[in-house]
Amino acid sequence: MLRRIAIALALLATPVLADPAAIEGRAQVIDGDTIAVEGTAPRIRLAYIDALESSQPCYDAADKRYLCGSRAAEALAEIIGRNGRVSCTERDRDRYRRIVAACLAGTVDINREMVRSGWAVEYNKYSDGSYAQDGMEAKSAKKRTLGGTFR
Repeated sequence: MLRRIAIALALLATPVLADPAAIEGRAQVIDGDTIAVEGTAPRIRLAYIDALESSQPCYDAADKRYLCGSRAAEALAEIIGRNGRVSCTERDRDRYRRIVAACLAGTVDINREMVRSGWAVEYNKYSDGSYAQDGMEAKSAKKRTLGGTFR
């Protein structure tokens, strides 16, 4: 009985901390699936999606070279918007110790919007189908900007 009382008192004395998984602040776009948020040391990898790296070149139907990864980063910056404020919920950490998170810009699901707009694809290995419908809609609407040729 005394042990139970001691445990109860210890639990009551433990401070309640704010949700450590919630991250809010002004974002800086690193590439099409990575941001840095003011006041957060590790970068944030957008959960369940994959976009090309900023320097990744692609070739259009006319065999003209363009930096599709850079365009994906620009699209992410547009989704985040002018004030740059995001709210992210940590889901995991990746092998580089980056935070893996689902992020919102206001009420817009940033991760979903990147897939829906065709600038990222669903990362099937981890997503459990979270953005499958969005990816199919982007493809059928011919928004699949990542469908170019990579060399």
